[in-house]
Amino acid sequence: MTRPRPLSGFPELRPGDQAVEQIVVDGLRRTFELHGFAPLRTRAVEPVGVLLGKGETDKEIYLLRRLQADDDTVEGDSALGLHFDLTVPLARYVLENAGHLTFPYRRYQIQPVWRGERPQEGRYREFVQADIDIVGDGVLPFHHEVEVALVAAEALSRLPIPPVRMRVNNRKVAEGFYAGLGLRDTGAVLRTMDKVDKVGGDVVAAMLVESLGASHAQAAACVRFAGICGQPGAGMDPVLAAVAQIGVEHPLLSQGLDELVGVVDAAERAVPATLVADLSIARGLDYYTGTVFETHLVGHESLGSVCSGGRYDELARDGERTFPGVGISVGVSRLVGALLGRGLVATDRAVPTAVLVAVVDEDRRTDSEAIATMLRRRGIPVEVSPSATRFGKQIRFADRRGIPYVWFPGADGSPGEVKDIRSGEQSAADPHTWSPPPVDAAPTLFATHPEESS
Repeated sequence: MTRPRPLSGFPELRPGDQAVEQIVVDGLRRTFELHGFAPLRTRAVEPVGVLLGKGETDKEIYLLRRLQADDDTVEGDSALGLHFDLTVPLARYVLENAGHLTFPYRRYQIQPVWRGERPQEGRYREFVQADIDIVGDGVLPFHHEVEVALVAAEALSRLPIPPVRMRVNNRKVAEGFYAGLGLRDTGAVLRTMDKVDKVGGDVVAAMLVESLGASHAQAAACVRFAGICGQPGAGMDPVLAAVAQIGVEHPLLSQGLDELVGVVDAAERAVPATLVADLSIARGLDYYTGTVFETHLVGHESLGSVCSGGRYDELARDGERTFPGVGISVGVSRLVGALLGRGLVATDRAVPTAVLVAVVDEDRRTDSEAIATMLRRRGIPVEVSPSATRFGKQIRFADRRGIPYVWFPGADGSPGEVKDIRSGEQSAADPHTWSPPPVDAAPTLFATHPEESS
């Protein structure tokens, strides 16, 4: 067999890096569950017609087919494709199970997704997302838009990573502003304004004039509006003043600004200096209908958003019932890849094992297994040494694995002693009562650049 080569865009992590990803996922899951979100796992495939109907291009969808399938079984909208996000399967799941769900339905979902993109830092063809969504039946109060932002900010703040900056906008603000200017095709304006970061304000202004019929004054106002951004800890007053100075008024603009104030003020109370209003955010505003979020690692903005989402009034519709939703998605693979690639975090060990039980000789292996069983019954992760070599070799084996403790069985079936191989301290112990310190009970994730993660 020839030596296999890695497939670009399909990352596989080494044990230590896998431990980092698992700790991140477990941390997110704990926070989601603290806020009452229940787990959901959906199938990996959806009909291609459904996937294409959600705005993805056919070049980015991976088609699923059997090797010996007839050609006509993989053509058309009934063909199956791998889902490119977790929102499409959620919408389908809600429609199929609405009669069995209690609304508002709160779910978290941590699964791989697939997208045919050109691989680069932060972009993969197979990657893990961690989503939370709150779905209503007919109505979904605005306070849930505030809630998902706070849950996401809390979940990320619990991890030993660089601080995050969550940027927030609202479609009603943008639509109301453009309507107040007299621009009719607000959707087209939104899509054009989304190019500001890539091509600059002058180019976008020219596009508004040439393609959408805006006057030069209207185009200049749009670019000026997109440049309004709050500062951490400053609240919404400077943003409101900057919008007022442009002199545009519209009821939808006022409503959107009120909602934006609600999100920013609530976040400032719960997670100070974490969330700011940023009216330049246009990505997704043609899809979302209310609040929209993007989140960056401070000092690593070039990576792009590691957590984004928003409000959509029609997550799903069955002709009679409409299910609005609001959600936010953490790009786990993007986040972990950046943390590892930029050397920002590490873990103290690559395995869950806290204790290695040594084997005196193979005839007494059952003694070691009995000690391991007693420790496991008390929730302590344990391995038994794979061989009855000299204790020095067994200690070195534990050290290579990152296992902090080695248990030496005593003579005549006595419990024996346990040794912290890092400090060299060794003492008598009883497997019915001994436990490692909480910090050693499971692998720990820590920042390698504390000044960036404080």
